[in-house]
Amino acid sequence: MPDLGTLLPLLVFLLAIGGFAGVLAGALGVGGGMVLVPAFYYAFTILGYDSPELMQICLATSLATIVFTSIRSVLRHHLKGAVDWDLLKGWAPGVALGALAGMLVTKGLRSDVLMVLFGVLGVSVGAFLAFGRQDWRLGDSVPTGAVRWISAPLIGGLSVLMGIGGGAFAVPLMTAYGRPIHHAVATAAGFGAIIALPSVAGFALSATSLDGRPPFQLGQVNLAGFALIVSMTLLTAPLGVRLAHATDARVLRRAFAIFVIVMAGNMLRKGIWG
Repeated sequence: MPDLGTLLPLLVFLLAIGGFAGVLAGALGVGGGMVLVPAFYYAFTILGYDSPELMQICLATSLATIVFTSIRSVLRHHLKGAVDWDLLKGWAPGVALGALAGMLVTKGLRSDVLMVLFGVLGVSVGAFLAFGRQDWRLGDSVPTGAVRWISAPLIGGLSVLMGIGGGAFAVPLMTAYGRPIHHAVATAAGFGAIIALPSVAGFALSATSLDGRPPFQLGQVNLAGFALIVSMTLLTAPLGVRLAHATDARVLRRAFAIFVIVMAGNMLRKGIWG
């Protein structure tokens, strides 16, 4: 085990990251995975853990925290009347099925491959938000029928591959179909629990190699990292909700874009060059 001098700074680091992730969950409709996955990877690597499944552990632990952050965030948005519950219910089955499929795919990939996927998908979403025009439209209403049954599993599956709550895909989709960004953010917050619950159950039941893994593991979920992050995100998510409803939509969109590009770009660099 690492010495106390190494553990204490990382404890403070994870608590700070957890607080920041909670604000992001409330303000941007993401469960914090865009910052949590790189943060977990950094922390575990510095501590000397080099499990061949380290990226899976980071993704699973991030998703575990999103269960709680998402529920708290969407309930806060509900108090402001911004959540479209009918849309959420209609998309939930497809999103959950996609999340299960994503979990199974993730278990079979190498850590460096998962890092590259995280980076490419994240930079793509960020670029769309940064450079896409707000008047671009795919339609006047969020799709149902066959289009929904194709889109919903994709959102669930790709989100698990990135360890995120789905907001990075759901928010652009809903705004492209004419939903105001504040309503899109509020509704996307609910996608997090739908994605995280089935995938985390699968990760927790997965066998994990004992070689080089961090302590306090439940399958591929790190319980210590989960506890530290959740203790902070539950406190700070309501601050993010208030920020979302007090911020101009264009500022919110640009902040989301910059954040996604920076975090995903750094992970892509690590995946390619180490």
